[in-house]
Amino acid sequence: MTTQEPLLQFWAEGLPGMMHGLQISVALAGVSMIIGLPLGLIFCMMVMSRSRFISALGLVVVEIGRGMPALIILYLVYFGLPSFGVLLDSFPSAIIALAWNYSCYCSEIFRAGIQAVPHGQNEAGDALGLNGNITFFYVILPQAFRSIIPALLGQTILLFQDTSLAYTVAVPELMKEAYTYGSTTFQYLRVFVLAGLCYAVITLPASWITRWLERRLALSY
Repeated sequence: MTTQEPLLQFWAEGLPGMMHGLQISVALAGVSMIIGLPLGLIFCMMVMSRSRFISALGLVVVEIGRGMPALIILYLVYFGLPSFGVLLDSFPSAIIALAWNYSCYCSEIFRAGIQAVPHGQNEAGDALGLNGNITFFYVILPQAFRSIIPALLGQTILLFQDTSLAYTVAVPELMKEAYTYGSTTFQYLRVFVLAGLCYAVITLPASWITRWLERRLALSY
């Protein structure tokens, strides 16, 4: 292979490996999101709990998850847990790290949305004889979701981009495939431009959908 090889031909040769890596990246982000969303809601409920102990515990978990870079969390899970006898492969380690980091940010998004719901909604639930759980899950939470969906989508896009960190623990995602192809061709600029285009195939449409939802929700208020 020479440096004079046409760009499109060079990309065509590397694209199959890149697409395989992109599939792994999407799967990693999808599983992390499925785990992180309900976990974020649980953390949010813990922080907002009337119990000082539960609230403090939730706050500590959330602040640690938000305060540390996702890469540090990934290293702690992959390299730190074996010290306690817990051995995990690279893929589940990446899921745990990314899901925790994602859930902590989602927790604050949930909390902001819930606190934005007028307090009168709670009073209306009490007036109708609804208990606190029913009022929260069927009255407060649906209204909160309406305002936080764009923020959650934006955070999910960041989660997908953060999957690139998983190459550091040998997960065969997109960046790992890019480094592999780059190390065999030594044409890193071309390789990483192709990798960036592969990420853009996912992130650009997702960003457009997020902005469209923001406008639709703004008009519906």
